[in-house]
Amino acid sequence: MIDQSIIDKCKVNDRRAQEKLYEWFYVKLMPTCMRYHKNEEDARHILNIGFVKICKNLDKLKDGTPFEAWVRRIVMNTIIDEFRKNKKYIQLVDNKETDRELELAGTTVENSIWSKLETDVLMGLLKRLPDVSRKVFNLYVIDGYSHKEIGAMLDISDGTSKWHLSNARKLLRGMVEKLQNSEKQRAAWAQ
Repeated sequence: MIDQSIIDKCKVNDRRAQEKLYEWFYVKLMPTCMRYHKNEEDARHILNIGFVKICKNLDKLKDGTPFEAWVRRIVMNTIIDEFRKNKKYIQLVDNKETDRELELAGTTVENSIWSKLETDVLMGLLKRLPDVSRKVFNLYVIDGYSHKEIGAMLDISDGTSKWHLSNARKLLRGMVEKLQNSEKQRAAWAQ
């Protein structure tokens, strides 16, 4: 947790306090930014935009508001805002699938597979997903948003959000199966 005196010094633009705040901020929130971007440079760019917003709005932080939750909300909003700015890169989805098909496809994942993967391996797999599917997967599975909330954030329909979640799960499942098969082959060669 960041000390209140550092926050107070940041409010009056104390550069050393801002540096300490940034160091804390970087450690806490860079992993979140990395979940939404394929490379460290883009993640750091979003992190820096969020940090500037935080520094500019410290005077709006109300007493009693948990600082870390406030900071996380600003970073998540920054990620979403930047995504909207780059909306031209959103992949268009063929709406021929019905909501029922999307629901069925979205519920077939085996959670036991995910729990066995190491975090860094899973993060590497997430980076291979298409941008929109990765964002929907992160927002739904990791950050706990509903499809309705995700649709509003990303300016897509609930059904499109469900499709992207289903697509992400399908792609991840395929990647996991390939990893498992390669592990089995390595084990067979080792014997």
